[in-house]
Amino acid sequence: MPKSARRPAQHPRAKSVRPAAQPESHLPAPGPNRLLAEAMLAPSAVVDRARVTVNLAESPLGWLVRRGMVSARQFEAGERLRGDFMRASLAPRTTMRWDAGPAARGARGAPDLLDASTAQLAAKQRFEGAVTAVGGGLSDVLWRVVCSGDGLETYEKALGWPARAGKVVLLLALDRLGDHYQLR
Repeated sequence: MPKSARRPAQHPRAKSVRPAAQPESHLPAPGPNRLLAEAMLAPSAVVDRARVTVNLAESPLGWLVRRGMVSARQFEAGERLRGDFMRASLAPRTTMRWDAGPAARGARGAPDLLDASTAQLAAKQRFEGAVTAVGGGLSDVLWRVVCSGDGLETYEKALGWPARAGKVVLLLALDRLGDHYQLR
């Protein structure tokens, strides 16, 4: 057999590549901030289809900013508040705490870092200061939508408000929160 007709030699460590089987679902692969699932819409909400893909890991505030209903300033203010809410461990726990124990003191410890309890107290003070600055009438919507992750529709129904009234109140609350954090 002539040399030109021979197959090229394969590298000893190379593996043959086979096309991967297509996944049964048409959903994109989940990422660090995506937990995709299919959901059925209520009959009153069906426009062109009854099944939709939803991101279970997306917060209501993230949903609003991705659709241009909340400004970047308002989103940043809400995320700061939610971060302090989580650091302060104000959310209800469903299992045991697995966070690290107290920081080591002395030559091997990190002297300038806050230990867990001090950081938690500082976050709680920042959270309470922000909620106080926003005011009593607006802080409830921030707590329910931004911190707890309740949807605006759920919040509006709980208070007996008309549709889309919660969004107006949320935007006012986020503006006051942005003023408190001195965001531009």
